[in-house]
Amino acid sequence: MLPPPIPPGPGQESVWDYPRPPRLELSPKPVRVEFNGVVLAQSDRAYRVLETSHPPSYYLPPEDVQMRYLLPTLRASFCEWKGQARYYTVMVDDREAIDGAWVYLEPTASFAAIAGYVAFYPSLMDACYVGDDRAEPQPGGFYGGWVTPDVVGPFKGVPGSWGW
Repeated sequence: MLPPPIPPGPGQESVWDYPRPPRLELSPKPVRVEFNGVVLAQSDRAYRVLETSHPPSYYLPPEDVQMRYLLPTLRASFCEWKGQARYYTVMVDDREAIDGAWVYLEPTASFAAIAGYVAFYPSLMDACYVGDDRAEPQPGGFYGGWVTPDVVGPFKGVPGSWGW
């Protein structure tokens, strides 16, 4: 059963006010990703995807990502809204995050702006930031949403939410 949405406070957004199908928009705040002592990505030109029941996922332009630490893998997945995703293992020195990042090389027309942009699973990174706020991973491990104090749920991914 779907729990009631949490009312947003001042400066917050409810993921239940996000649209379905999802919307793409420029992030109002800079985004940073860290792994094994390296700033993998830092951008004030990131996009975020807003979808009902999901905290935003962030897509960073490849020029703002240290691509030398990303190794293409054979994994692929399909999103009904964005198309086919390809994955990267993040490797910095002796640490790796298998399939820790993904990209849509040829997204659908609605998401053409993020072609080649890189997204990261915050659960597999050491730290992900939106502005000065450290993001927590979206529950459940399957989705790549970033939970910050700016968004309230409940979020898809918690136990019992697969039918939402």
